[in-house]
Amino acid sequence: MQLAQAYQHCLGIARNHYENFPTASKLLRADLRPAVAAIYAFARHADDLADEGDATGETRIKQLDAWETLLERCESDETIDHPVFMALGDAVRKHQLPIEELHNLLIAFRMDVTIHAYSSFDELRFYCKHSANPVGRLMLALHGVDSSEAVRCSDSICTALQLINFWQDLSVDLPRGRCYLPQTWLQESGLNSQDMLGGNISLEKLQPVLKHALQTTSDLLEDGVALLPMLPFRLRLQIAATIHGGRRMLGKIEKVTQPMEERASLSSGEWKTLLLPVLKDTLFPAFAIKRKPA
Repeated sequence: MQLAQAYQHCLGIARNHYENFPTASKLLRADLRPAVAAIYAFARHADDLADEGDATGETRIKQLDAWETLLERCESDETIDHPVFMALGDAVRKHQLPIEELHNLLIAFRMDVTIHAYSSFDELRFYCKHSANPVGRLMLALHGVDSSEAVRCSDSICTALQLINFWQDLSVDLPRGRCYLPQTWLQESGLNSQDMLGGNISLEKLQPVLKHALQTTSDLLEDGVALLPMLPFRLRLQIAATIHGGRRMLGKIEKVTQPMEERASLSSGEWKTLLLPVLKDTLFPAFAIKRKPA
């Protein structure tokens, strides 16, 4: 297989999946899209190994281990005969990507197999450190942004986005046996993860927990706004849109009356209303830092 074919294979995977991942975004520089697609194809397949089908947990872990072996080879072995790793290895070398962040993603996928509830927020943040933050760090590396403050702000945004996804998907995750609300938060309202998984809860008790979860997530998202002035224009536009979308989603989740049964989402019309504030924050990022969210 030729390298160009390998990249086309990855781009095809990216275009055929809808995800909160900047694979096919027209905001990305055209020369960076193949590398992002290679990262996505790597993560997509690993995610499927962890979640899809009816394989046992032991089998899933072995498959993820085999996937990591290919990752270890691809950095230095240009003869590797696998389209995802042929493209990914080229992207890592060409853009000097931190390959440890790809290994971090695999840590999170293994956690998906073995852990289905979290005792504390620190444990949940450890998961986000490996499941979400690597994506932001890889995007920064692709754009040549490497300051420690930029990485810190990116981590805050990525962790917030992962948490938003958790609070948005309570009605999806709980029936699948996964509770991401930390046990310590639940205990403050007299609840526990088994209550959540069994559906044996009162909304009156759950509401303070969700309020705390949404506020904690909002604080993280706002902490990341300082990243905007550090980014090149195209990436800044994309991250500004991500931040505004995250804010709007937090508001939508807060208004859901049956969080165990309903899933909040943003319509195309709601996204369109964000165009002007996103453009303002992209053109005047310093003001975006000072301005309180609407």
